[in-house]
Amino acid sequence: MHLAYPAVLAALLFCIGLYGVLARRNAILVLMSVELMLNAVNLNLVAFDVWLRDTLHSGQALTLFTIAVAAAEIGIGLAIVLAVHRNRGTSDIDRLRDTAETDEAETLTDTAETDTAETDDAETAPGQADGKTGKTKKAEATT
Repeated sequence: MHLAYPAVLAALLFCIGLYGVLARRNAILVLMSVELMLNAVNLNLVAFDVWLRDTLHSGQALTLFTIAVAAAEIGIGLAIVLAVHRNRGTSDIDRLRDTAETDEAETLTDTAETDTAETDDAETAPGQADGKTGKTKKAEATT
């Protein structure tokens, strides 16, 4: 068997996996594309091991190591994706850029901005109706 056949097949698998990583928005499909890329590398390792007639079979040993690492990676990756999906309700990668909770983060940001504006006005005006200084209100808004 010629070395070109598995090499071309591995190149095609790698290109399909690379396209999947770059074009997909679903986290599970991205993980599947990474697996395709790893399988392309494994195919090349085994093909070159057979072609070089290595007596130690180092290509096949490295392939087994890569398969074990890929299995651990996909297990951890799926656990993370499932946890994120339970918390957020989506596994869309574009929506997962912010690690903070969206509802609480927006309300805290909005209240901090309004309190900061109020404290700037309150510091220039003498006395407040509730008797609190601007720094006290700001500390309460952040907690």
